Amino acid sequence: MRNKIQFIDRVRLGLAVCVAKSVTLMVRSLRLGAASVLPGAIARRIEPRLLQLLSQQVNKGVILVAGTNGKTTTSLFLREILERQGYRVAHNSTGANLENGLMTALMESTNLVGSLNVDYAILEVDENILPRVLAPIQPKLILCLNLFRDQLDRYGEVDTISKRWGNAIATLPPETIVVANADDPTICYLGQQLSQQRVAFFGLNEPEHYLEAIPHAVDSIYCPRCGHALDYKGVYLSHMGEYTCPSCGFTRSKPTINSSQWPQILIGLYNKYNTLAAVTAAQELRIDEAVIRDAIPSFQPAFGRAEELKINGKQVRILLSKNPVGTNETIRVVTQSQNTTTLLVLNDRIQDGEDVSWIWDVDTEKLVQRGGTLVVSGDRAYDMALRLRYSDTAPQSNCQLIVEEDLRQAINTALEHTPDHETLHILPTYTAMLDVREVLTGKKIR
Repeated sequence: MRNKIQFIDRVRLGLAVCVAKSVTLMVRSLRLGAASVLPGAIARRIEPRLLQLLSQQVNKGVILVAGTNGKTTTSLFLREILERQGYRVAHNSTGANLENGLMTALMESTNLVGSLNVDYAILEVDENILPRVLAPIQPKLILCLNLFRDQLDRYGEVDTISKRWGNAIATLPPETIVVANADDPTICYLGQQLSQQRVAFFGLNEPEHYLEAIPHAVDSIYCPRCGHALDYKGVYLSHMGEYTCPSCGFTRSKPTINSSQWPQILIGLYNKYNTLAAVTAAQELRIDEAVIRDAIPSFQPAFGRAEELKINGKQVRILLSKNPVGTNETIRVVTQSQNTTTLLVLNDRIQDGEDVSWIWDVDTEKLVQRGGTLVVSGDRAYDMALRLRYSDTAPQSNCQLIVEEDLRQAINTALEHTPDHETLHILPTYTAMLDVREVLTGKKIR
């Protein structure tokens, strides 16, 4: 239910929103970007409680989606489901998932005086700020996708983040719903420790997708309860799989739904997890199963997340690759295809994380061993080229490595090397993905 806002709060809120909308109009009119962050930053100066005042107006409640990988795709799919059910939804669809971005997204759906009339708000939230926004937002549902090592120069280790999550979520009221990944030991343990909130789990039960061995880039293969090495029956992706602890008995919780009964929305096993997360959340919100199933075949990916474009008559697929686990999975997609040309774009800007040493935890050997053409670009093109060169251990390599610092030229070179009947795969970090899309579509997203 929407809470009434005091008159003085309403006046300040209205002023903040009016200023923010003016800033949005100016930025977009001048084509300076998507205005997904700046309006929130300015409005927050006028009304510091902006996030709280907006959140409490959402009719049925706010849904927070948090995790290292999959936030944008899961959020977008859940929005598709809710809108098919007939609900009005506010959503930070540009992926601006820090506090200013959350406020900007909510203000997009208000009128000029700050009145917000939507049924749900789906907010993708950066894993580092989740504990900070729980109190002002008081979410109806929190979707905990996964935790991997990502941008250690900003966040720190997985265990540190999970403990902060658990401590903050435990303070929320009992009616809060938590949807947690059973296959991720850290997230599963977090869910098991929540005694007051309602917890539902999602995960895979398809052993045909087990990896042959635990990958090189894994983060949490030790018991979150006692620290002993976990015993895995099988691994699906990084440290996610079916496990038990031989020391203390900690084990994976049973998922709420049977994964084998649900098709996935996009290519890649990681998108099966995104599908299951959104489906479980939708079921917890009492959405009709027929509505959920109807949304799957028509789902369109968010920009840069398995997005497909046609450029100069050739098919291009962009697979965001921003950390070891995500990049290993996009490499798996590439190597399982018959396509022979790949463009890798590595940046080290603030949104990417300035420490690019993570590329040495990526199994680039698989990409090099299959042969074909690898084009490398980005701010740290030579770092990626060096990593690929060290991955080439064959006496006579079938892999052609091309380094091109200029991104536009790199894209043109990659397209030239892509046969007409094949798809060019582009594996960029976050800011590199934005740059790639601007070159390909002429549109800037910020």
